Amino acid sequence: MGNRISNGHCLRFIVFRYGIMPKFKTNKKWKILFTIPNFDTAGSGKALLNICNRLDKNYFKSYISCSHTRGHLFKEVVNSGIPFFINNNQVEMKPRLKGAIKCYQLSKFFRKINVDLIHSFHYGPDYSEALAANFAGIPWIYTKKNMNWGGKSKNGWKIRSMLSSHILLQNRDMQKLFFKGYKKTSLVPRGVNTDEFYPMRKQTSLVKKYKILETEIVILSVANLSQLKGIDVLIKSFGTLSKKYDLIRLFIVGHNKSDFGRKMEKLAKDSYFALKIHFTGKVKDVKKYYSISDIFVLPTIKKGEGCPVSLLEAMACNIPSIASNVSGIRDVMSPFPELLFSPSDPDDLAKKIEILILKKKEKNLYRKHIFKNYNIDIEVAKHERVYKDLLFI
Repeated sequence: MGNRISNGHCLRFIVFRYGIMPKFKTNKKWKILFTIPNFDTAGSGKALLNICNRLDKNYFKSYISCSHTRGHLFKEVVNSGIPFFINNNQVEMKPRLKGAIKCYQLSKFFRKINVDLIHSFHYGPDYSEALAANFAGIPWIYTKKNMNWGGKSKNGWKIRSMLSSHILLQNRDMQKLFFKGYKKTSLVPRGVNTDEFYPMRKQTSLVKKYKILETEIVILSVANLSQLKGIDVLIKSFGTLSKKYDLIRLFIVGHNKSDFGRKMEKLAKDSYFALKIHFTGKVKDVKKYYSISDIFVLPTIKKGEGCPVSLLEAMACNIPSIASNVSGIRDVMSPFPELLFSPSDPDDLAKKIEILILKKKEKNLYRKHIFKNYNIDIEVAKHERVYKDLLFI
């Protein structure tokens, strides 16, 4: 049986395409190759590692392939003990004929390592990896994380999706907007480790460092500073609130070494409330900042996002949370529609924050919601279900 499966990628691929659903009875562990361009950023890389490390080892064996060993998260790959390959899994597709030849060469690498399924965590519209997997006869799937689709990348997304064996969607709007009529999709939102993120006592080291008074209200946002995250809207809202409330602070945690980040720091610095806003940059342990916060805000712009992990983490820590009414966030905040605000509207955001300043809500509701619907174990189980269905386990 082992030889039949290892040499039968094409057979398995064909029966999947044509809807034949045999169940292969075998004691083998099914090899899942997780691909990602790099581990330079925490979001995609951490999502991949969360799944790899938690898959049921009675059924699956994880492998990782990326283009280089740089990136602060790559140390976690090494420490995890998961076998990895350094290989560039995307090729230039223009001109088309040369691109197809390069994909065929890449397919030899996939066949050589003899995996049963490839799961791409590359969140762009590249389809060369998918084409190479098709050449190799190996089922290939990807996770749709962001709300990008139109413009120059539209054809790339369409071809990528056509070549895929299955697509994992992180929010319901993706099905409506991008995959209407598709039958090879599954809703698999992100999950959070509720054993890691939970209500904590305030970290005295941060309280002392920033001289936070017991009567002060701390507003927190955790996001890499890009235009998508709408931090400018939050700063403007905070300015409005500062005129009415003296004892409030704003902490913005996340990568700020970008043009937009510097622009946001200047916006805050030039304001009369500059001393009340703190840009921390990247931090090693974001949980400490959740511990000192009273209100969490995620002001993503109208475009929306996949499934924002910082919002899940904050709610798992029982922090009352306000977020923009956009794709990805709407799903997470469905039990709390009164805490959604109109995207890019600083006045509406200020009103919603003021509601929480004046009237504290029952905190335990947030954690219960996350534990029931967005626990990391639920995310892993949904991945395993997709893999088992594709591999006929």
